[in-house]
Amino acid sequence: MRMVEPLLLMAFWSALTIGFYAFAKTVYRRFPTPVTSPLLLTPIALIFTALALHASYAQYIHATHWLVLLLGPATVAFAVPIYEERRTIRRYWPVLAFGVVVGSVTAMASAWALASLLSLNGSLRLSLLPRSISTPFAMTISEHIGGVPDLTAVFVVITGVSGAVLGELLLRVLPLRSALARGALFGMGAHGAGVAKAQQIGREEGSIAGLVMVFVGLVNVFAAPLLQAVLS
Repeated sequence: MRMVEPLLLMAFWSALTIGFYAFAKTVYRRFPTPVTSPLLLTPIALIFTALALHASYAQYIHATHWLVLLLGPATVAFAVPIYEERRTIRRYWPVLAFGVVVGSVTAMASAWALASLLSLNGSLRLSLLPRSISTPFAMTISEHIGGVPDLTAVFVVITGVSGAVLGELLLRVLPLRSALARGALFGMGAHGAGVAKAQQIGREEGSIAGLVMVFVGLVNVFAAPLLQAVLS
């Protein structure tokens, strides 16, 4: 019986998470608005379900941890469109590298400023810092610098959804005519959600967004020990 109960909980919460996400995608296809984004609807549905069942977050994350582990292979899958756009990358790599470094510094600085504005200290502040990085990278960095990886994942989702919405609005205001600029905007500002939005705009934009997202993650993972030394 000790083995049966955890397996049942895993099956229940995993099926519920996947089911809610599939339903949210159906809703989004019919009513494509920021409010109906699957990244927004799914967590809300899961929160209300957990509250109704008096389930803790620890129980949920323990039952669905295998889904979190799949984020790594999912991120690696972005290598396919990146490879297809390798000529663009070879041509513009200095611009992309400069943008990734500047964007990463700006994201960290703005997160620190936001934490100061909200009077967040300790692990909350450190959990907020990697919010502009794709989830598997962000959780790794959060753990290295003393944050709470699970809490960081929540901040990442919020940043991704809001960044995708703001990015779409910015495209209507800013004179960004090149696919490089449009893709980099979404990849840097909204990571996974931004890549999905960029792919809706164009294949090249989606490839550039995926490239920038992965580069940002790698740069920040390698910079995590330096960041930890500065913060400690």
